[in-house]
Amino acid sequence: MTKPIVIIADSPLWLESARATLEGADCCVIHQPTRVGYMQTLIDSLAALVLVDSALPAWEAWVHTPKASPSTRRVPIVVLADDYGVRERAFIEGADAALPTSQALDDLASLIQRYARLPNAASLAELNCECAQALPPHAQEGLKYFNRGEYYRQHDLFEAEWAETPGPVRNLYRAILQIGVAYYQIERGNYRGALKMFQRSVQWLMILPDICQGVDVAQLRADAQAAYAELLRVGERGISHFDRRLLRPVRWHNPASP
Repeated sequence: MTKPIVIIADSPLWLESARATLEGADCCVIHQPTRVGYMQTLIDSLAALVLVDSALPAWEAWVHTPKASPSTRRVPIVVLADDYGVRERAFIEGADAALPTSQALDDLASLIQRYARLPNAASLAELNCECAQALPPHAQEGLKYFNRGEYYRQHDLFEAEWAETPGPVRNLYRAILQIGVAYYQIERGNYRGALKMFQRSVQWLMILPDICQGVDVAQLRADAQAAYAELLRVGERGISHFDRRLLRPVRWHNPASP
């Protein structure tokens, strides 16, 4: 299990003391001094928690910006504020918790356990069990369309499988679906649509084992990351020059095949 990642926004006076305490509690701390690149840090790091000091200017933007995006709205945000009115405002902005500064800093370990987005051992065990099973028929059919480059047609099949699956393996179907939609948007020249789909897929891809129901998730992660990097490189104006050789098929081992 990887260490939970805690992002400290801006540069609060308590930055270094909190960093030392959190690292001592086996967390990884990322200091994000400005909002430039903030959203990308949240997406790429799979942050478990964000700490925001309301004493700093424009603290509200550190809260409401990620809460407005499907890619990052699940990341818990805790605002540290000594004023009761500010704490009330923090909830309006979308914070998951708002605590007096001394209370939060005095017991950071407890704060992590209570608010951070941490892997659940029972859910991970269930996921590993489900990943050892065969890929369901609808998902197999969806993969065939995906690997033929029929990204629009794969969507409905994976969406149906996701809706019918109660367990955590449903995130496999959601991840493949979203990557397929990103590829589809690239082919249509829709830069922003593709960007959003890549960003949404990261949170599901990263929690899956490297092999799940015969799908080579590790390779899928690498392929999606390469396509995402190319999308960022060419930018919105250059999307017609995207190297479509990077839209690679999903590797899948079908135990039923010879």
